[in-house]
Amino acid sequence: MWALRAPNGLTRGKRLKPDARATLKARRMLGTSVPCRRRSDSISSLPALKCLHAVVLKEGLAHRLPLATKLLSLAVSLSPAVDYARKLFDAAPRRDSFMWNTLLRAYADLGPCEEVPVLYRQMHRDGLSPDRFTFPFVVRSCAVVSALREGKQAHCNAIKHGFGSNAFLQSALVTMYAQNGVISDSALVFGEMTFRNIVSWTSMIAGYVQNSVFGRALGVFRWMLDSGTQPNEVTLVSVLPALRGSECLTSGMSIHGFVIKLGFDSHLSLANALIAVYGRCGGTSVARYLFDGMPARNSVSWSTMIAMYERSSEGSNAIKLFRRMLTEKVAPSSVTLVSVISACAASGDLETGKWVHGFARNRGLDADVRVGNALLDMYGKCGSVDAARDVFEKLAWKGVVSWSAMIRAYAAHGQVEAALQLFARMRDEGVRPNSFTYTSVLAACSHSGLVEEGMKHLESMREYGLTPTLEHCACLVDLLGRAGRLVDAYEFVKRMPSEPDVGVWGALLGACRIHGDVNLAESIWQELFRLGCSSVTLYVLMANIYAEAGRWEDAARVRDMMRGMELRKDPACSSVNADRRSHGDRRRPLTIDESVTHVADKTDMSRCTVVNDVS
Repeated sequence: MWALRAPNGLTRGKRLKPDARATLKARRMLGTSVPCRRRSDSISSLPALKCLHAVVLKEGLAHRLPLATKLLSLAVSLSPAVDYARKLFDAAPRRDSFMWNTLLRAYADLGPCEEVPVLYRQMHRDGLSPDRFTFPFVVRSCAVVSALREGKQAHCNAIKHGFGSNAFLQSALVTMYAQNGVISDSALVFGEMTFRNIVSWTSMIAGYVQNSVFGRALGVFRWMLDSGTQPNEVTLVSVLPALRGSECLTSGMSIHGFVIKLGFDSHLSLANALIAVYGRCGGTSVARYLFDGMPARNSVSWSTMIAMYERSSEGSNAIKLFRRMLTEKVAPSSVTLVSVISACAASGDLETGKWVHGFARNRGLDADVRVGNALLDMYGKCGSVDAARDVFEKLAWKGVVSWSAMIRAYAAHGQVEAALQLFARMRDEGVRPNSFTYTSVLAACSHSGLVEEGMKHLESMREYGLTPTLEHCACLVDLLGRAGRLVDAYEFVKRMPSEPDVGVWGALLGACRIHGDVNLAESIWQELFRLGCSSVTLYVLMANIYAEAGRWEDAARVRDMMRGMELRKDPACSSVNADRRSHGDRRRPLTIDESVTHVADKTDMSRCTVVNDVS
């Protein structure tokens, strides 16, 4: 057929170079009577494939569609990128559906996924109809790049071509709609499925979790078990994040037992997910037991345990575990550092925070915007505003989180003018403020009594499509109250579009104490009582308002109510960090009666007009 043989002396007495050996192999394959497809099956490396491609071109066989198709398939499987396969595809004189699907799959698997919708449109322009293999690749890529419009178009096209009930396509559609936030469409597609495999169930569960619809995620998981479908490792990893809060601890333990029963307890990803679940549900000791019992740990394991301690307000344990992580030569990631820095911020451990900052700088991790924002927040909460500003100015990219954290640092430490100037600069640079930004701005105005400025900023929220929340309203009420405009504050509360909560009424009650307005305080107290308020702080505040007005019987009545509800006021607690250790003054919580008795023992009650809050 193609009797191409190597020269007689080519292989005799000489060691061939790798490229020469590959070329000879290609020539021998093409020189035998074995069909092209079987010959190309023996290609196992990219250099050999390129040699075969060269021989195909030299012999003028590139126009043969089966051979071009096989070359493309081999290029996709042997190359770490799509570039070489794309060149083969573009050079092919004719292309069938198989070639289009092969390239679509390559982009969907190897990326960039943005090329898939473009290639799909080009396929249509070339007059080729997609088949049942085409649509899952297109929809899956649209999910990755959040191309909802293109994904919907592919969905409509699939229905038009009669592939709307394809199980693989429907699973991809569930994921695509969920990742674009249209969870209702995901549920619609899932409900229409006549056959659901484990991929379908897992996609729906993961979709609900990604959109924070945790109750429905657990409901689909139970539905799956009732249908007789056994979960795999991916399903269990997907459903575990739906368990949050102490009320889910029992469910977490049940799924943990299920993991052991299925023999998945040795899987690292599941062990990490279980540690996270116990941390979120208040089972700190169980999480640590699991962590210590792991035969092998990766960086995610350490990061999960450290983050669990940080979220549980056990900052010292988070820092200790981080030091142990370094001792065991495990390289921390940016995620690990964010948790450690947040733990330093919560515990006020500035010295350790500075050490972690230096660690991050030495390893180039401070360039990560998440680490930078965490450092900025830590310095602000620890009172080192200048260091926070230095971190802020050095950030390569400043998002709304960065701006908000710096404004909050200025506001918290009384640098109101700097906070407002930074907010103005933020808006001038085209960064859209969010709800948290406005909370810090309003708090800054409140500290300095800038009533008109605060009201102006509250109104400006609507320019960015933001609706004032109850927290923003509480800030404005506090601002008006501190300025002595109690009537205006009360009228503002009454005009609020949503019903004010305990925080809003509590802010106004605090203003009544500052200005001694007992009558308004009593009106507010009635509203709080109607809302079923059980905040010990507000009960103490009302008792103090009565005491300051000399109305001792009313103050005693509030204290009796506290005693009946078994409310206790936690005493103040101070801590000092020295020599990398936290030294604190922790006392037993006092009841309100014990607090008043303690004051009475040291004071002539006939001359006293104040019952001090023991904090």
